[in-house]
Amino acid sequence: MGMKGEDCILETRNLIKFFGDVLVLNGVNVKVGRESVTLIIGPNGSGKSTLINVITGFYPATSGKVIFEGMDITRKLPYQIYELGIVRTFQIPQPLKNMTVLENLLIAQKHVGENVVSALNYGRWNKFEEELVEKAFKILEFLKLDHLWHEKSYKLSGGQLKLLEVGRALMTEPKLIIMDEPIAGVAPALAHEILNRVVELKKKGITFLIVEHRLDIALKYVDYVYAMASGKVIAEGSGEEVINNPQVVEVYIGGM
Repeated sequence: MGMKGEDCILETRNLIKFFGDVLVLNGVNVKVGRESVTLIIGPNGSGKSTLINVITGFYPATSGKVIFEGMDITRKLPYQIYELGIVRTFQIPQPLKNMTVLENLLIAQKHVGENVVSALNYGRWNKFEEELVEKAFKILEFLKLDHLWHEKSYKLSGGQLKLLEVGRALMTEPKLIIMDEPIAGVAPALAHEILNRVVELKKKGITFLIVEHRLDIALKYVDYVYAMASGKVIAEGSGEEVINNPQVVEVYIGGM
């Protein structure tokens, strides 16, 4: 997978990003193999989050290209990139706290009618809405959140909120899910559960690009790893190759 996979869904070519005079991305080349879980690691300030923001259109690249399924998406806006099937879950899950778990999934659906959530309250169903609810329940079952469908989101734990964020992404039928620290601050048992779900979804045809600090847990679940430092890729390969790379060891120890 990664560089080895001939079939790459996403590629950055010599991506450069300046903020004013500060060079934050310095010629970043990454390839994400289709139906793989690709991990980006690196100390704080290495450019990982900026890379994700440029890929998803939140920051414009200064130069270089982002290619998705053979199409240049470098100048596209976030909503256009989302329409193409790249969905990003945010570091801090952002479901609407006063809505139920089920409602949060329903409003995540692309091009959903405004009346769907009101229909929930008044029982005015049509076929589309019934199918939508069925789809949402299947996703909740897969994520093992179905017993919480009627709970307000604010009652969920941090790890459950991260799973809900995955569920919201799945409602959009994505091709690529980008996750920024999906297991940060999550208890180990639930962290493993989240990554197990990711691997299952990969088998169902979804590709993942993940930024994560908790390597002790994450490395078991990924196919290919890129390590960044000072806005550059300094190593790539299998998890074992990358974490044993002397340059990577140095920036991690130096960055502690």
